[in-house]
Amino acid sequence: MSALAATRDYFPGRARRRALLTLALPIIGGMMSQNILNLVDIAMVGRLGTTALAAAGLGSFANWLSMAFILGLSTGVQAYCARRVGQDAHGEIAVPLNGGLLLALIIGVPLSVVVIVFSPQLLGLINPDTEVVQEATPYLQVRLLALVAVGMNFSFRGYWAAVHKTGLYLTTLVIMHAVNIFLNWVFIFGNLGAPALGVTGAGLATTISIFLGTLIYFAFGIKHAWAEGFLHRIPSRAILVEQFRRTLPASLQQLFFAGGMVALITIVGYIGTRELAAVHVLLTLGLLIVLPAIALGMATSTMVGNALGRENIEDARLWGWNAMLYVGALGGLMGLGVIVFGKPILGIFLTDPETLQVAYLPMLITGVIIGIDTAGLAVMHALLGAGDTHKVMKISVVTQWLLFLPLAALVGPVLGFGLIGVWILYAIYRAGQTVWFALAWKHGRWREIEL
Repeated sequence: MSALAATRDYFPGRARRRALLTLALPIIGGMMSQNILNLVDIAMVGRLGTTALAAAGLGSFANWLSMAFILGLSTGVQAYCARRVGQDAHGEIAVPLNGGLLLALIIGVPLSVVVIVFSPQLLGLINPDTEVVQEATPYLQVRLLALVAVGMNFSFRGYWAAVHKTGLYLTTLVIMHAVNIFLNWVFIFGNLGAPALGVTGAGLATTISIFLGTLIYFAFGIKHAWAEGFLHRIPSRAILVEQFRRTLPASLQQLFFAGGMVALITIVGYIGTRELAAVHVLLTLGLLIVLPAIALGMATSTMVGNALGRENIEDARLWGWNAMLYVGALGGLMGLGVIVFGKPILGIFLTDPETLQVAYLPMLITGVIIGIDTAGLAVMHALLGAGDTHKVMKISVVTQWLLFLPLAALVGPVLGFGLIGVWILYAIYRAGQTVWFALAWKHGRWREIEL
């Protein structure tokens, strides 16, 4: 009976499910609003022509690569602040946020300057079309002006998640995106007396809205976090270095993951044009499907950090397993929907019957694996919440770069198994990564990490 009771503990009860959802739902709303904004951007820029749309897409992708390194700041801030919440360390909870804002300045300023200067060369490496690169360059450069603000915004996101105020994150994003859409209308097409800047106008609108979001976050910080040390409790140099040391692996993981997506697209490009079109749709839909899992994973990071702050290792351990099983079950339900409705979903994006057929079997594989994949994302965030960023980076880089990508390059273009062969390997890679994350949670050193 005791063994049965212990097994039941791995499945979250109603209170624990509600706690995860309460934290995650605003994050899901914010992520969905970002996707809506992306679609509006595409619709507006698309009116300028194919070259303009390609330039905006290329610039956005290069900007994502540039941001990848600084996005890890959110992970570090959330882990440290959640630990302080669990420790009931009033007056110090926002000190790691101050550290994240400082690191955004220290890292973001030189990084943005370097990438702005070398933007034409960077874009030329990704796309050889000189006309597209010419239009994409000013777009990317104006987007990079907000790189420091992006780092600060993600630091704030980590803080609001850690202190259970994710509603502030959602409110800020909705305002940012509404302003962005309005400014797109102004600067892309030259309305209200503004110059018609085309693609560059879209970048300018996004940059202004990002800075606006930063100002809103600072205002919320003064109102809700001042008593916890916001802006007037600067971390010591030693603490800042330690926070950077914990943040660096998460940043490198983001960078390697983004680079891995580029490598995968390049590999599929050698297989064929239809396969390349199919994989763009598959990756886009895949990222959309896992958004709830990412949000629930962020909630898991907070719960694990809070528990460890209370020095309740057993509660932290159960949060990891609870999230893994709960998120995996939700992912399995979504996967079932993908299997049943896969062809109609693909038909929205792919009008060529042959391309749709190429994408269909990989789409079914995605449906089969999505529950396992989302379970892995949940336990990965549990490790991040415990501060074990080195283990997460190691697992991510080894499974993606040392195993999946070399085998995909061999199996797809060289041995001729095509996209289906690559996607079977992709499913194995994601499942293997989940198993490794689970073993790391079971046996890992996260219990001993002090933040």
